[in-house]
Parts: sequence; structure tokens; C-alpha cells
Amino acid sequence: MTEPVSNRVSNRNWLKPVAIVIIVVAVVAALGYGYASPWLVLNRMKTAADTGDAATLSTYVDYPALRASLKEQLDQLLKRRIGAEHSSNPLLLFGAAIGQALIGPVVDAYTTPDGVAALLNGIPPTGKPGEAPPPATQNEEAPSPANPPVQPEAPAPASENAASRPRSTASYRGINEFAVTWQQSENSERYAAILRRHGLFSWRLAAVELNGPANGAAP
Repeated sequence: MTEPVSNRVSNRNWLKPVAIVIIVVAVVAALGYGYASPWLVLNRMKTAADTGDAATLSTYVDYPALRASLKEQLDQLLKRRIGAEHSSNPLLLFGAAIGQALIGPVVDAYTTPDGVAALLNGIPPTGKPGEAPPPATQNEEAPSPANPPVQPEAPAPASENAASRPRSTASYRGINEFAVTWQQSENSERYAAILRRHGLFSWRLAAVELNGPANGAAP
């Protein structure tokens, strides 16, 4: 027996609003996830950096772009620090030449998982002569009978930890760019890590800004 025409029409009329609701919910969910995606990526990067998961951390870094950005930023930072850009002082120019030779090793050190972990933990390059490489992040090994765990020292007071921890802010700069800014205090220098969109929901660390202007939530 065939289904009456009136029943088929009724079923179609019932299915249309359900389909519309499903589509609207899917679109809203996709937009919400897309908006939150840089924060989610940043959280995954920070977790990988803190646990020493270099392989996962590297999937969120555009190393060639980061290298080019670091080289440019350190070059500009060095010129600002020693004032050699428009100076005829031979000593300053000699210092600039030495500083230029030091940029390469610093860039090399920061375009590694350890260097990226340092950036995410508030330890940027300073552009100062003789700058040490960022501290290495290592996975913690399980204690063995031959190497018993060392008793940790008493933690510093909460006020001291809060004072030494750089403050961070994060915000969009455009549809395809997201900036995370660190600053030790209101009057201190600041720097930013720039994430750029790769695809719909994926982001990668692609640039830094060293000692950006102190106005607004992001430099």
C-alpha cells in the first residue's frame, strides 16, 4: 500500500525546519571553533613546550618564517640598543659589526623546539652581546633506585612568583593573524609571538616582535 500524499507532504514539512536547525547549529559550532582555534593551538603548544614534546611543538611552528622574523627583529633591536644606525662613531659601528655576527647563533638557538619553548615561557632574545642560548626543555625521567628523587626546595612565596611571572595577553589582529604578548610590568619592554592561520582551523607560530610599543593589548 502506498503512503498517502498528505502524509508525505506532512513529513517533508516537518523535516525542513529540523534540517534548518541542524545546519544553523553546525554553522554556529564551526564559527565558534574557528574563533577559538588560536587559543586552542596556543594551549597545545604550551603543553608541548612544558612537557618537552618537541615533535608536537614543531607541528605548530613555521620555522623558515620564524627564522626570517627573528633575524629582522634582532637586527633592528641591535641597532636600537647601540645607536649605530645613524652614527659615525667608529666604536659604535665596530660594536654593531660584532653584534651582527652574534645574531646568527641567537636565531639558530631560538628556531628550535627549546627556543620556541623559551618564547612561550616569557624568555625572548634580548639582542645583547654575549647573550646565552635559551634554557633547554627536557622530559622528566622516572626516578630509579640508583638515582633517588631529590627533595624539592620550599616554593617561593606566591607574591614573589606572581611578581616574576610575565603577564600575557592574546588577541586577533585580523582574520589570519593572532598575537600573544608578554610583558613583565607596565613600564617594561614587551614582546609578541605571532601566529598565522594555516587552513581553516590550524595556526602556526610564524613571527616575533621584540620590544613592541606599550599601547593596547597587543603591540
